[in-house]
Amino acid sequence: MFWLIGVCAAVLLLISVRSRAEWLLNFILRMVMGSLTILAINAALLSLGISGGIGLNATTVLTSGILGFPGLAALYGIYFYKSL
Repeated sequence: MFWLIGVCAAVLLLISVRSRAEWLLNFILRMVMGSLTILAINAALLSLGISGGIGLNATTVLTSGILGFPGLAALYGIYFYKSL
């Protein structure tokens, strides 16, 4: 009986660690892709003659990591709203 409880606990522990690792990897990938997207959009805006853009700092990187591309859209929406 104890052996069965031990095996079940080990399986639950492995699933929990795997789920956290998957979440962390997803978060890091969203941060990297968000940073690259910010740089690409800023370069495109600069080529169109629009100076400024979103700065690449900890706040914007964390926003893109937590919220993903909708967070980037919100950042650029706020930027364009402030520039009106």
